[in-house]
Amino acid sequence: MDKTLFEDLVGSLQEAKAIARGTAAASRRFHVTAPDARAVRDRIGLSQSEFAKLMRVSVKTLQNWEQHRRQPTGPAAALLTIVAAAPDVALKSLHS
Repeated sequence: MDKTLFEDLVGSLQEAKAIARGTAAASRRFHVTAPDARAVRDRIGLSQSEFAKLMRVSVKTLQNWEQHRRQPTGPAAALLTIVAAAPDVALKSLHS
């Protein structure tokens, strides 16, 4: 491993440790706002069952997203964003 890369990794780990302890603030924060699940599903033409399988969630969870009782978060929000932005690529990648 390159010495500079190693030093960068060590620095990042030290920064993460300080953030976790509350002695430092995060230099960046990422917030993913998921697109409307129903609109994405309708646009790609999948049933609730098919789309839930694609997203790796239960149909009930998908229904909660579509009825705005819950919002997708974390990896689910990121995956929904990818599916919305590039459905052909996402579908091909997830089905292979």
